Amino acid sequence: MRKLAENKIVLASHNQGKLSEIQVLLQPFGISCVSAGELGIDEPDETESTFSGNARIKAHHASMASGLPALSDDSGISVDALDGAPGVYTADWAETAGGRDFNLAMKAVWEKLEERHVPSPRLAQFNCTLCLAWPDGHDEVFSGIASGQVVWPMRGQHGFGFDPMFQPDGYTKTFAEMHPEEKNPLTHRADAFAKLVAGCLG
Repeated sequence: MRKLAENKIVLASHNQGKLSEIQVLLQPFGISCVSAGELGIDEPDETESTFSGNARIKAHHASMASGLPALSDDSGISVDALDGAPGVYTADWAETAGGRDFNLAMKAVWEKLEERHVPSPRLAQFNCTLCLAWPDGHDEVFSGIASGQVVWPMRGQHGFGFDPMFQPDGYTKTFAEMHPEEKNPLTHRADAFAKLVAGCLG
């Protein structure tokens, strides 16, 4: 497994929430992180049907465009009773003519569960796949999971995406009700990042 020798990487994302989380995670290792958006790198089409496939597309695109190692994050929520949906298409469920609206996406998930008369707890998992790619085409891939359930109505003002309806196992609060210092260690991203640290930064 290749170790990261560089002290600057590109986050292959235009998502400010993800950038903030990743910057906090990288800080102890003395690695600075700039987003693809800040560098004017466009977002490639995500044509794969898996988290790892799309993570690879994004990381290699940003690395080739910047000449720096690039870290991508492909993540989403999978609801057991919806046969794993939205899954890799989580962001697509939020697409509207005016941009992404995750409130509408969360409402759509809940309405589909209601239509199916799914009993509680309505189990779900947040999935995260990180891909660290280098300009020479090499990459390392790490996956993480946060297990819990989806709840309604939405609760909390923190976080982003589906956080207001996701209640992690062992807690009575949603991710959106938690402050970052409480939420971040519990996330699918933290799980995947711990594996990346062991493999590439340790």
